Amino acid sequence: MLTALKKEVCEQNHELPRNGLVVGSGGNVSGRDPDSGLVVIKPSGVKFSRLTPDAMVVVDLDGNVIEGKMKPSVDTGIHLYLYRHRPDVGGVCHTHSPYAASFAARGERIPAVLTPITHILGRDVPCSRYATPGEVDTGEAILEAADGGMAALVKAHGVFTMGISATEATSVAMYIEEAAMTTHLAMLRGPVEELSQEEIDRCHAWFRQNYGQMGHKKVGA
Repeated sequence: MLTALKKEVCEQNHELPRNGLVVGSGGNVSGRDPDSGLVVIKPSGVKFSRLTPDAMVVVDLDGNVIEGKMKPSVDTGIHLYLYRHRPDVGGVCHTHSPYAASFAARGERIPAVLTPITHILGRDVPCSRYATPGEVDTGEAILEAADGGMAALVKAHGVFTMGISATEATSVAMYIEEAAMTTHLAMLRGPVEELSQEEIDRCHAWFRQNYGQMGHKKVGA
């Protein structure tokens, strides 16, 4: 069942420790199948080095395990809350990446001072109110802060990112950690200047139009 999605979700979970976004077994990536609506997520408490596609757990949007021998991630309820309320989302990633989480620890957003993050998100990275751990309150806090966007910090917790796929959600998490680290280092030397909303919008539109291979023409064409 969902062989390709299990492989993708497993691969993206492996990207988390590979990029320094998690330690131990903390953090998780999930993906939603657009046809069945079923969600694939990593099992709870299993170290990333032990994850294989067959170890992934398949659940429905109510949290019922459809396939898998292990209990799904403790954060499954939060992922499912986001999927139920954001039909445009096909992947969710959650990390406690150090630099981004340091902003969350202070209840601060990551300001849009660098063009790479404006390219990806088209805005800053907002920080939510404090949310009681669990499905509903954390899910609500993420959606309130994200306000239709694809990422939010949860105060005193960590980072939640969304995308059209598990791969995109994980990529957003990587870019956010890079932006958080660079912004933090810049702020050590003094105040940073945030880009204007006009420039943020321009950068985001330019990136969406030009990045990647969509519309790529052969040489001479």
